[in-house]
Amino acid sequence: MIIETANKTNLDEVTNLAMKLWPNNIWSELRSEFEELLESKKDIVYLAAVEHTFIGFIHMSLRYDYVEGSNSSPVGYIEGIYVDEMHRNKGISKKLVEAGEAWSKSLGCTEIASDTELDNHASQEFHKRIGFKEAGRIVAFIKRIE
Repeated sequence: MIIETANKTNLDEVTNLAMKLWPNNIWSELRSEFEELLESKKDIVYLAAVEHTFIGFIHMSLRYDYVEGSNSSPVGYIEGIYVDEMHRNKGISKKLVEAGEAWSKSLGCTEIASDTELDNHASQEFHKRIGFKEAGRIVAFIKRIE
């Protein structure tokens, strides 16, 4: 397995993987978002490849605003992580997170953070397995105003 930084030559592959994580997006719009991320100084995207096929990615960002449970700023933040089902439970996500940790540390971060949905128990267990500690739980509300 190889971990590499996303670039313009593998932008379509990143977008294809991201669509599996966020299927309610429009492919062309998501591709444009990732294209912008490639130029960002506060974001990075890594890809995992097995036998010349991309099978996972992580999008990391630097967050300077408050991050639940953090004691520092900036904080490296896992904005999204995905590994194809056939390749899960093989340490690939952990390697992607380690790449994100190294990037965050190189930019002065002493913490990384992440979040997941309340009902995504598999993601919660993954985070705990690789050393994350739960910082809190929230219920988000929205009210439409007219």
